[in-house]
Amino acid sequence: MDVRIYQPAKNAMQSGRAKTKTWILEFMPIAAERADDLMGWTGGGDTRKQLQMKFESKEQAIAFAKKKGLSYVVKEPKARKLQIKNYADNFALNRIVY
Repeated sequence: MDVRIYQPAKNAMQSGRAKTKTWILEFMPIAAERADDLMGWTGGGDTRKQLQMKFESKEQAIAFAKKKGLSYVVKEPKARKLQIKNYADNFALNRIVY
């Protein structure tokens, strides 16, 4: 597996979903990271892990991977449950309390 293709999750610090529409293609690491003896920083010689490519659709990302001869894995996003909830539901008489 050379690359993985996925749609990023919503940022936990924000309520909006602005940057979750794009699909990201990123390379999988070739070798494990290692700690530097002098400074203690974690690093490695694999520079491909720094590369992230963004595409408008999943099909474009797959087409790019096929064109370059890369094996890929597509991670589908989880379906979002639509929860319509408002403040008045907290005081409803037929509310279910757990």
